[in-house]
Amino acid sequence: MADIIGNKAAKNFAESIPFANNGDFHVKGAANLDWGMKDRLSRIFNPKSGKTVMLAFDHGYFMGPTSGLERLDILIPKLAKHADCLMGTRGAIRSSVPPRFNKSIALRASSGSSILQDDLSRESMVVDIEDAIRMNASAIAIQTFIGAAGQKETIEQLNKAVNLGTRYSIPTMGVVAVGKEMERTTQFFLLATRMLAEFGASIVKTYYCDDFEKVASACPVPLVVAGGKKIHEKDALTLAYRSVQGGAAGVDMGRNIFQSEFPEEMIEAVTKVVHEGYTDIEAYDYFLNLTNEKHKM
Repeated sequence: MADIIGNKAAKNFAESIPFANNGDFHVKGAANLDWGMKDRLSRIFNPKSGKTVMLAFDHGYFMGPTSGLERLDILIPKLAKHADCLMGTRGAIRSSVPPRFNKSIALRASSGSSILQDDLSRESMVVDIEDAIRMNASAIAIQTFIGAAGQKETIEQLNKAVNLGTRYSIPTMGVVAVGKEMERTTQFFLLATRMLAEFGASIVKTYYCDDFEKVASACPVPLVVAGGKKIHEKDALTLAYRSVQGGAAGVDMGRNIFQSEFPEEMIEAVTKVVHEGYTDIEAYDYFLNLTNEKHKM
């Protein structure tokens, strides 16, 4: 029987002590990786700040034309210049993202369900590694459903991606899924993020939670925080600020950017928080100033 008591009792996370094995490389846990891996991670994480602003627009792979993403070809070119990394499907990227933008790509490589189904946890790696290479992906993203019906299958698919990615020096981003029946507690995120890192993911995308500092400290690779459902711009900037202050290496926002009335101004404000150290209050004032200027035009 699994020892869940030891897991629950874990408490010595030493949040105030920086990660010990970074060497002179700016990405957490990547000091011992090869040159190709580091090159790709350096395209995702800004070498000056060590952080990233990812723009997520992969929602259509199971939700169809989500509100705000009806016309990828119009929206994404406006926002891409402000992002460090674009997270999307191969179809969306090939059709709607001009290659001259020269942006790093976190390629959504897992799928298997749609919003027409109750159980969304049955995903597998549907993009082969050769196509990821052809797309010059900086990372391949695999969604995992820890604690759900599809846990075993998605863990296997994450490990498959890590094996293939390592062969060709492409990092894997493990995505922590949170379904309707899954808890969103500190203990859950401690478990899920650590599991994905131990399987070999070079980046873990997760959600913000109470005691996030413990989660970030216990995970030996960078955490990127998902924006989640659309909330008020002020609250979304607070989420970004608290995430970075809590130890996240950036955010991967989608709906809180492209569903904003002012998506370009919003991603600019998020960038100020992540890369320039703005507080949430300063960033919201910056956002309001940008939108006021737009109203005057």
